[in-house]
Amino acid sequence: MSASVHPELDLTISRIIKAPRPAVWSAWTDPASLEQWWVPAPARCKVLQLELRPGGSFLTQLSEDGGDFMPHIQGCFLAIDPQERLVFTTALVAGWRPAEEPFVTAIITLKDHPQGTEYAAHVMHKNQADKAMHEEKGFYDGWGTVTRQLAEFVEKQA
Repeated sequence: MSASVHPELDLTISRIIKAPRPAVWSAWTDPASLEQWWVPAPARCKVLQLELRPGGSFLTQLSEDGGDFMPHIQGCFLAIDPQERLVFTTALVAGWRPAEEPFVTAIITLKDHPQGTEYAAHVMHKNQADKAMHEEKGFYDGWGTVTRQLAEFVEKQA
């Protein structure tokens, strides 16, 4: 499963992270680590389910301004290639069940780079309206912030 970029439907963000690929992979696959960077600070994240297998649940909540935790991501993993790729979608929930409100499919890739890890998030939408809404809601700020937070999290451990 590899996807080519469809400019009318997709958004992509990438960064060189100055840490080894296993450290970046661990930050994505360890629930306690994921909670440290997955939502833009000062919001907080709670990982309820992180079943790293095709059909497994990806369920997170977020709390803004110290308030109650609210739904964030409810999705399903489509593919897990250890230390290389995670693919998840909100079009399905655990066990391949259809979701009520599908929105995105995301492909997270990790590749070795002379400075550490080449990290990319390729986020696909079902139509141009969803892509535009995601962009207007701050895709580059939000995903850019969490990508920066991921880099800071793993780089301080490297």
